[in-house]
Amino acid sequence: MGPKLMRALVTRAEPDGQATVQRLAALDIAAVAAPLMSRRTLETSLPPAQGFAALALSSANGLRALADRGVVEQYRALPVFAVGGRTALEARSMGFADVVDAGGTLGDLANRLAHARLQGPVFYPAGKHLSGDLAKSLAPFGVMVVTARLYDMVPVDHLPEAVVSGLQSGDIDAVLLYSRRTAELFVQALEGRLDRTQRSRIAMLCLSEAVAEPAMAAHFNRVSLADYPSEEAMMALALAVTRERNRP
Repeated sequence: MGPKLMRALVTRAEPDGQATVQRLAALDIAAVAAPLMSRRTLETSLPPAQGFAALALSSANGLRALADRGVVEQYRALPVFAVGGRTALEARSMGFADVVDAGGTLGDLANRLAHARLQGPVFYPAGKHLSGDLAKSLAPFGVMVVTARLYDMVPVDHLPEAVVSGLQSGDIDAVLLYSRRTAELFVQALEGRLDRTQRSRIAMLCLSEAVAEPAMAAHFNRVSLADYPSEEAMMALALAVTRERNRP
């Protein structure tokens, strides 16, 4: 009998959750998606595209919110500075021709914008709960950022009982966490539902140290970090963990 396949839980919101499940399946890692948040587009007022030098994206959700509002076409002529490869890919898929992949973090995005010699302000379609302040980061460089909070990531009421049971029984071996807020929601959803032994056997695969902190504080002690905050690095981490798990 061959080694038992690792089964992972993907906690990110859709449509990214199912995309990650499919990438894991290509690595022979079974996965189930249980999003801890869902995106809700807000009716925030939008500035006209005229006068902006660039569009900044710290998440593909900013683009999706523009698409929900039916206004992508208005901004399509602007050069795009995307936080990472997946967001850059989504921008290109929506018809943006001039797209820069900043490299993976909000700091990388700010750095690329700071040194881009832009002749005008930057439009930043963002979420209601910002993980960082792009405008504050760029102010010392004389780059003006107009932020429009276009979507909200709304927590789900609870994890499905089948998922909780899988975590309790050991049927789910690993959990992928992509944001600090998701990690906090995961810990809250399982408060009082997992004992010390159950927590100790679950591999927590985290995008960054900040994402890992809530899991470590909740005494999940098998915490691993991606080498870099990207989907590709998370897939490499999942593959490394499943190989270690099946090592004789």
